[in-house]
This record gives sequence, structure tokens and C-alpha cells, in this order.
Amino acid sequence: MLKTLWISVGVFLMDQLAKLLAVEYLLGRPPVEILPGFDLQLVYNTGAAFGMLDDAGGWQNALFIAIAAGVSLFIVYSLRRLSRSELQIAVSYALILGGALANVVDRVRYGYVVDFIHWFYKDFHWPNFNLADAAISIGAALLVMDVFGVRIIGRHTND
Repeated sequence: MLKTLWISVGVFLMDQLAKLLAVEYLLGRPPVEILPGFDLQLVYNTGAAFGMLDDAGGWQNALFIAIAAGVSLFIVYSLRRLSRSELQIAVSYALILGGALANVVDRVRYGYVVDFIHWFYKDFHWPNFNLADAAISIGAALLVMDVFGVRIIGRHTND
């Protein structure tokens, strides 16, 4: 199912373009409100998902690059072995791969990941994220759904 790699390329390119635009238009500016509870706000994340390990001193960047590289190799290997009936798994892997590579490029280039999407409700603020993070989350959700037999992508066959 290597043909699903076009999804990875699309996620990667959209994420990198969105991050370039976010830096260009949001750097040094206050948050830009899009809707109540949703704004665009530039944040540089040196930590993991949701800013975990943000203040760990820098060693975490190399760890996250290594993990992303290992996961990416596993995904490409796994994509080669999937059958046509496993389209949902292939799409989920492709989304995760595109997101992981986009964030790894940030880590290698800058030493941090550019985040800019911010959701909140009153005093509750979801940590800032980016399109790569969204693709990884959607891919993970599709994988979990597949484990439980919920298939929303591809043919619904009795494997």
C-alpha cells in the first residue's frame, strides 16, 4: 500500500506551508481570534506532544528525532506489507508518517516544533498544536478504530 504515501507528502507539504505562514504572520503579534474559543497563536515547542518535557534542557530533541526516525522506518516497512483490504490502516500510517516527518524537519532545522493552533474554553486551554499533530492524531484514531473493527475508510469486508 505504498501508494498511500501521497497522503504523507500532502500532510508534510501542507504542514510546512502552514508553519511558514504562521511564523510570517503571527511572529510578535497577539493571538488572532478566528472563532470564540479558537485562535491562532505562535508557540515554539521544544518538548513532546502538548509541551511535555518542554523544560528538559535540550536532550529531548535528539530523542524525539530518533523516535520519529524509527517510527517512520517501521511505517514504511509496514505499508509495504499491507493488503488492499487494509486501506484504513494504510491511510492511518500515511497520516502519522507525514505528520512525524513534518515535525522532525522542524526539530532538525530549528530545535523546536512550530505550533500555532489554539483551542480554549473559558480558563481551559488545549495546548497549541499544528497540522502535523492533527494528522498524527487522526491517524492514531483511525488505528484505534480499526482495532475495534470500526472501518470508515475502504471496503467493508469480512477479512
